[in-house]
Amino acid sequence: MGFWIFMTVTVMLLPITMIVFGRVFIYKPPKEINSFYGYRTKMSMKNKESWIFAHQYIGKLWWILGWLVLVLSLLPMFFVLGQDADRVGKVAVIITIFQLLPLCGSIIPVERALKRNFDEQGLPR
Repeated sequence: MGFWIFMTVTVMLLPITMIVFGRVFIYKPPKEINSFYGYRTKMSMKNKESWIFAHQYIGKLWWILGWLVLVLSLLPMFFVLGQDADRVGKVAVIITIFQLLPLCGSIIPVERALKRNFDEQGLPR
């Protein structure tokens, strides 16, 4: 049971991170364009407007996806409650791999939105 609890908490880390950073990026995006913290792509770093837009967009996306991924990640963990540690571990690894899809895949809609709303120089359309 202890291993199941540990793995369930571990499975919850990525979605909770998405939820927390989603809220932070919506309401308090990094003030300055930097290469250390934030949504850093060539297009998002063109100017302050594209920087703020990208953070608010990905923040909303991560807020929604984080909750969805959290629920969808916990469901399979309840199916392996009481199972042997090997099975619990394998299910947790599979869940974590699938959690990376919306995390990394969210770059695509953000970049599309940036291209729709800003030109090549980063100026609003």
